[in-house]
Amino acid sequence: MEISSKENTHFFSNNTILPVDRSSFKSESSASREKQSCCGGIKIFLSALSFVYFAKALSGSYLKSTITQIERRFEIPSSLVGIIDGSFEIGNLLIIILVSYFGAKLHRPRIIGAGCLIMSAGTFLIAMPQFFMGRYRYERFPSTVNSTVNISPCQQDKNQTPLSALEKSQAKINAGCEKEAGSSMWIYVLLGNLLRGIGETPIQPLGITYIDDYAIEENSALYIGCVQTVAIIGPIFGFLLGSLCAKLYVDMGFVDLDSVTITPKDVQWVGAWWLGYLIAGVISVLAGIPFWFLPKHLVKPESRKDSSTSSEQSKFIIEEHKDQHKSYQQQGKIAEMAKGKSLEFLSRLLNFFPSLKILFGNSVYILYLCASIIQFNSLIGMVTYKPKYIEQQYGQTSSKTNFVIGLINIPAVAFGIFSGGVVMKKFRIGVLGAAKLSLGSSFFGYLLLLSLFAMGCENSEVAGLTVSYHGTKQRTDYEQALFSECNSGCSCSRNDWDPICGENGVTYISACLAGCQASNGTGKNTVFFNCSCVGTFESSQSSSAVVGPCQKGNECPKMFLYFLVISVITSYTLSVGGTPGYILLLRCVKPHLKSFALGIYTLAIRVLAGIPAPVYFGVAIDTTCLKWGSKRCGGRGACRLYDSSALRYVYLGLTLVLGTVSIFFGIAVLWVLRKRSSPPDETLSANGERGTCGTQSRKDNFVNSDCLIQSTYWPEKETRL
Repeated sequence: MEISSKENTHFFSNNTILPVDRSSFKSESSASREKQSCCGGIKIFLSALSFVYFAKALSGSYLKSTITQIERRFEIPSSLVGIIDGSFEIGNLLIIILVSYFGAKLHRPRIIGAGCLIMSAGTFLIAMPQFFMGRYRYERFPSTVNSTVNISPCQQDKNQTPLSALEKSQAKINAGCEKEAGSSMWIYVLLGNLLRGIGETPIQPLGITYIDDYAIEENSALYIGCVQTVAIIGPIFGFLLGSLCAKLYVDMGFVDLDSVTITPKDVQWVGAWWLGYLIAGVISVLAGIPFWFLPKHLVKPESRKDSSTSSEQSKFIIEEHKDQHKSYQQQGKIAEMAKGKSLEFLSRLLNFFPSLKILFGNSVYILYLCASIIQFNSLIGMVTYKPKYIEQQYGQTSSKTNFVIGLINIPAVAFGIFSGGVVMKKFRIGVLGAAKLSLGSSFFGYLLLLSLFAMGCENSEVAGLTVSYHGTKQRTDYEQALFSECNSGCSCSRNDWDPICGENGVTYISACLAGCQASNGTGKNTVFFNCSCVGTFESSQSSSAVVGPCQKGNECPKMFLYFLVISVITSYTLSVGGTPGYILLLRCVKPHLKSFALGIYTLAIRVLAGIPAPVYFGVAIDTTCLKWGSKRCGGRGACRLYDSSALRYVYLGLTLVLGTVSIFFGIAVLWVLRKRSSPPDETLSANGERGTCGTQSRKDNFVNSDCLIQSTYWPEKETRL
């Protein structure tokens, strides 16, 4: 194969590549066979890569769907869950530069296969704590756990509780404390997610460049679009899998389900979160198998061999010889080749910093990078805690929340990305137009998000937390307000969380704090009677109560529907700007720096958005907690109840502030482009070919790139909205 020495000497002037003699023509049948072989190989790789994209998107979105389940299972705050979520990005950070810069020289399919194995190992590791940390224990009054001893909720001191039952319960607690004292099993979840990040790293840069290298030029964009389309399907199945597993009890198969006294509507409910990780791990293993049997190189199509524009790999990294039809004459020159490889590696290393300097000297690239970092901070934080927000704000179960996100929000994102590409192609929008479209979608998307402030639910009426025991709004310190005259004769703990719903529609933290004197029934059917605090409530007609918290107000279901409609429209609007933004990113750098620019872009997004955003969003959300749970051995557990109004303002406010700042950076990008552009802006023809570039020729920062309008790829975009 003939390679242009001009392109190669762009980086390494000392390397000389001699042209290879070729026949003047090929027979028609030979060309046909070559085309069939090329298409067959690339289509097999395309199918395998699509399945891998599906697998990684499924496992990534499933993790998002289990955030609240992990928080409850391990009794950890949201800030710590944010660190676990960000560990995936840390794994990417460890090797992304090496993969994006040097990976094209190695056996790319096998590297992807190895990445799948590492990804599956991490997924399995996340599920392992379930099998080593014992059964899940939740707070429940003894009479609700099928006890044959009739204990008055209001008389739970040591003098009135049967000694045998108390000693037995205390012995179990002490044994459990000894087991928990030396273990922090959530660390295994963090390490597993870290491994997932390491394994996922080579899939996108090596897979996409492999397709671009060996696909027919006019089919490259179509193939990449197919891969990204399949990647959108993964999160749909991931959230639906999360919805299914959230309905199943965490210890299913290990305990008698009839003895479980909580329901999926209870804030202490934990679903079978571990089951989905086992399924996702098996899928990742299966997805990696085909790559171990794919070749390092495919036969290039004839149009690519004679093209004046060589592939990304030949532009950025010099290979030894790509002509696979001639015998390798270098086999007798092993020492010379080793020396050449060493010089080549050194040359690539020396050119790393000049390439980095060129990118950082590009004002359009830097401004767009800053805008993207801030915008992804808002989107990552919003999506990470969106299930928690829906559960706490609208009183929905984890199962229903995941079902809604997977079946409604994710398709809206996919349709928005597709619409952005169609608009770009139909109206032949150039770079300046792409910047306008990206900015406009962000502006209107965050404007729609502003309306969600008016679509929240009021706090649930919880005696001692959000309302007083007399029915008035709570204003005093909640810990002091948990006790009142109606329960002053009871020996109650303020740390318990065993909610009951009074006949007056008010939730009480426990039957003891409600002043209940008697109970009837067992398990979920337990009914409490003679509850002194329920009877003193100003709207009370009775003094009985049932197990479980009361439902939110009558207006909350309607507000939830409004929220879903606006959320879907917002997701679509923000996604429309994805493709134009991606094209802007590719067109503002030199062609031979595209891969490197994307690598730096992805690295910056992961380090400055993917890692910190879930953490500080979690810290902010923790400040809105009204009632913290308690660990069995002491210490603060997971939050049981949030202040709905404060949660809404913190969650949506932080998202909007970050989004607004990103819009200002987008305006700066547009201003620089307007300053640099001349009237005949760069246009894209209907078939995707490059038009003329209207930027000033003296500017090195803004040049044409390969003209392929391909489906956008945001880092883990499939789980962002």
